[in-house]
Amino acid sequence: MKIIIAGGTGFLGENLEQFFLNKNYEVKILTRNPKRENEIFWDSKTIGTWKNELENTDILINLAGKSVDCRYNEKNKKEINNSRINSTRILQQAIDECQYPPKIWLNASSATIYVHSEMHLNTEKNGIIGDDFSMNICKSWEKEFFKTENPNIRKVALRTSIVLGKNGGAFPKFKQISKLGLGGKQGRGNQMMSWIHIDDFCEAVNFIIENENLKDAINITAPKPLSNEKMMKQLREKIKIPFGIPSPVWLLEVASIFIKTETELMLKSRNVYPEVLLENGFKFKYDTFEKALEKL
Repeated sequence: MKIIIAGGTGFLGENLEQFFLNKNYEVKILTRNPKRENEIFWDSKTIGTWKNELENTDILINLAGKSVDCRYNEKNKKEINNSRINSTRILQQAIDECQYPPKIWLNASSATIYVHSEMHLNTEKNGIIGDDFSMNICKSWEKEFFKTENPNIRKVALRTSIVLGKNGGAFPKFKQISKLGLGGKQGRGNQMMSWIHIDDFCEAVNFIIENENLKDAINITAPKPLSNEKMMKQLREKIKIPFGIPSPVWLLEVASIFIKTETELMLKSRNVYPEVLLENGFKFKYDTFEKALEKL
């Protein structure tokens, strides 16, 4: 099978590439900075020779988009929005020009599409989608993705939670601050943390590819979210750090300015449940944070 991963040079793309190479699939990466033989230049905005790679491709996975780990000033907000909408739009245009387009198109989305919720567990069916910058980005992103129907292409939006791995994503940062003694609860600590181990993320993507009845938006998250306070406590116990200084909201607001990020990434309660995956028989290797920690 041939797979193309657009924006595939980051943490998720690198792990997916290795996962599918281990299955002896052919993997091509669309990137603005090609360095390897299987990497092809694209600017994520305009049609180029990369379009030819889509012909007779089995699977397209689009992960392109500026990182949200930044300050939400007007410049960055515009780039976050445009990088997601433009890449999705240009891939659709390229697909429409293909004689033999990909059979499956998986497009990144985010579990951030759901409202801050400490009690309500958001599934694909009953999830509450609200109205703020981050949620509106996700809504526009999915709207762009689904607005064109191609009869022979199965489309899935991957509403992905925090992905945990040793060599990328959020986990190394959580571990670092805990080692410094700053791994206490963040804010009130009641915010729910939805997460998924990188191995389960790759397996879930593969499961969706292999199950032809799966389409539309799917939550890519472990089934047992836990509070920020409990998550940080379990992490401290794992790395044998006896204490963690709590970070009140005001301190996080100050710190976020210096490290050029937003407190939303730490304080929003993402309480999300993978109902579609579970109903269709997907088995998580790491269904609890405790199990995930054993491999992190």
